[in-house]
Amino acid sequence: MPLRGSPFRCAKGAHPLAGQSPLHGCPRVACSAAAWNAPDRKGVVPATSEVLLGAHACVAVGALWLALAIDRWLGEPPARWHPVVWMGAWLGWAGPRIAPSADAPLPGIFKPFVLGALAWWAGAAMVFVAAWALQWHVMRHLPWPVAALTLALALKPLMAWRMLRDEVLAVDVALAESLEAGRTRLAHLVSRDTQSLDAEAVRESAIESLAENLNDSVVAPLFWFVLFGLPGAAVYRFANTADAMWGYPGERGGRCWAWAGKWAARVDDGLSWLPARLSALLIALAARRWPPHLAREAARTPSPNSGWPMAAMALMLGVRLRKPGVYTLHADGRAPSSADVQRCARLGGRVVMATAASASLALAAAGGLGFMPVG
Repeated sequence: MPLRGSPFRCAKGAHPLAGQSPLHGCPRVACSAAAWNAPDRKGVVPATSEVLLGAHACVAVGALWLALAIDRWLGEPPARWHPVVWMGAWLGWAGPRIAPSADAPLPGIFKPFVLGALAWWAGAAMVFVAAWALQWHVMRHLPWPVAALTLALALKPLMAWRMLRDEVLAVDVALAESLEAGRTRLAHLVSRDTQSLDAEAVRESAIESLAENLNDSVVAPLFWFVLFGLPGAAVYRFANTADAMWGYPGERGGRCWAWAGKWAARVDDGLSWLPARLSALLIALAARRWPPHLAREAARTPSPNSGWPMAAMALMLGVRLRKPGVYTLHADGRAPSSADVQRCARLGGRVVMATAASASLALAAAGGLGFMPVG
């Protein structure tokens, strides 16, 4: 589960075609999306629906790969311009207003649950409208190269591979200095108490965090981006951030979240269900072999989703991953070493490339339907 404010778990005219674009053989377009349906002087609409869909698919695929390039070379935007930080700020403001104080008399089940659900829907609606309005304007009014770049700049903050990888590797570097340094660095990644962990447990937690957030910060946002465009990726990140900040089964930060955060937790479970299983499949694809007994190992975690990428990573690396008193994945595996953390990061990088390639194929096959401007 990511920390608060963390980007991870802490997206054409009446003109004749002038040839082919170097981007996946798409038609080269020098005008806005709105112009594609404009008739010529004889009242004929020259752009067919197939060409229109192909152009939108080009924009979507281009935006996806540009977002990955921005992530690799530039990393995260400043916090004041980061959409996930904005989401966290709103959730942080609303949280104390929906969750009763742990010291107050119990208010029952109904009131905190309803308040939590209404607050979640209010935040999700704001995120959806903002993302939809941006995508609508981009796809309707901007030339496709500019549209692809604009969408990429909006999609990039909704996924965070470079930051996740760097933080996990930083834990291993800090652990080489001292156990205390490793524990302190791990606290940037996980919400559990790190002060009682030994060196093995610190590495296990780092690998678990990379595997789990590989789904939350890369696979799932791109999955919803393929289906519903930028609004899909944005609403997913809001749901995931809400679960990270509200989805506790009991007391947290002096507030009782058992029912106030119930809606946020269940929605995140639902939105992450299929992407989590796809994450496990992509880990196996990147490793070029199938993990034995994957479903059995994944079921050992309390979460219906996080066990899948974590179990797949444990089985592929041949290591044991534990959360003391909660679960043990691949109990017959060895204790992870520094080399295993490095292998985990490399495998995660291959998963990111496999996810992007799969998403590109899906966008091309669907013709960019999730990016069609309406109205």
